[in-house]
Amino acid sequence: MAGSRSGLVRGGVRDVRTTARGWRWGRRSLVPRSAEAHLAPRDQPVFPTAWSRTRPAKALREVAQKGGLEPLFRSQVRPHVEGLDVLTRTEAPVIFVANHASHLDTPLILLSLPDEWRRTTAVAAAADYFFDTWWRAVGSALIFNTFPIERRGGSLAATPGDVLADGWSLVVYPEGTRSPDGWLGRFRMGAAWLAVEHGVPVVPVAHRGTFAAMPRGQRWPSPGRRQVTVRFGEPLWPAAGESVRDFAPRVHAAVAALLDEDRTTWWEARGRVARGETPDPAGPGVAQWRRVWTQSQSPRPGGRPSRLRAAWRRSR
Repeated sequence: MAGSRSGLVRGGVRDVRTTARGWRWGRRSLVPRSAEAHLAPRDQPVFPTAWSRTRPAKALREVAQKGGLEPLFRSQVRPHVEGLDVLTRTEAPVIFVANHASHLDTPLILLSLPDEWRRTTAVAAAADYFFDTWWRAVGSALIFNTFPIERRGGSLAATPGDVLADGWSLVVYPEGTRSPDGWLGRFRMGAAWLAVEHGVPVVPVAHRGTFAAMPRGQRWPSPGRRQVTVRFGEPLWPAAGESVRDFAPRVHAAVAALLDEDRTTWWEARGRVARGETPDPAGPGVAQWRRVWTQSQSPRPGGRPSRLRAAWRRSR
């Protein structure tokens, strides 16, 4: 009797072990990926942001920006703004096209604008980053008036055209993402396409120092209230019959000229534009650490480079 029981137990244990060996228990499937049936990726629902441009949301945003964001921003960095006079000669809506090096870029641009412009300016933000969770989507849409764009394919969603049609100006970063080293990256043509398609001007914007104050991967500005500068350029209108491919390089060149102007002086930068000698905003082809090192220095208002940056230029 005892022997039959022990045999039954041993048989049960053996069955369990055999089942365990055959069960996958979270392991990889025995079917190779190449043989699996293809399933098209499910379309992610677009987060609605029309509510963020209603009158109650605008009132809440005014309180959040002027009562909270601006004092906090100025307690962390020292902004210097140039070129706002161009907006007195321009009618909204426009597309502000800027370089992108830090999460400080958006508050720097928005808080630099005159109040009447800031209140009617929306920001194009990456759908896969700022709208991946409901709390981040609500927060960014409420405080910065962001709306989602799809950046993986290099194209913009249909939303920007609707925002422009409602009379709102846009802030667009044609690089699509923050620069890893502070230098200007390749421009995509979405902003140029919007300008040509909707017949609105592009206002080029160049800023420096945000990478030094809060580079990519850093969650809070560096201590010491780093200097940041932002410069607005003359509006660019697409010429009659000008294609997007022809207009996009003009936008890129305008941002490059503003960056050069901010590093030196207006007179010197305009002379280089006339001679076709504007420095490449993508930076020199040197080691990555040198590229990061030179962009980690805060700029000086007024355009004159520091002795350290002058020595860097001579060593290139």
